[in-house]
Amino acid sequence: MGLFNLFRNSADINKLVDEAHQTDRAVIIDVRTPEEFAGGHIEGAYNIPLDRIDITLQVVKDKNTPLYLYCRSSARSGQALHYLQSEGYTNALNMGGIMSWDGPVVQES
Repeated sequence: MGLFNLFRNSADINKLVDEAHQTDRAVIIDVRTPEEFAGGHIEGAYNIPLDRIDITLQVVKDKNTPLYLYCRSSARSGQALHYLQSEGYTNALNMGGIMSWDGPVVQES
């Protein structure tokens, strides 16, 4: 398996956002930069940039919490998923990239 395939994602972010919003205790995490997040993110998402993903260990202590990760294209969220799984998170999922999101985005003013 090549490096490209490691981060490739066939998940449907549109279906998975609905699933996340309906899942008890689910946390949606946008792993993009704060600037990207401010430019438009999925409603209810928390911004934990990939280079600070270790903060998740302090913020989400229950490692069985459903975590739904996304970024711009799915590469960074794939890296975040790999890291969180290596730290013992058992219910984390890479939703893909916001570029495939058909719903509204929240922009910070």
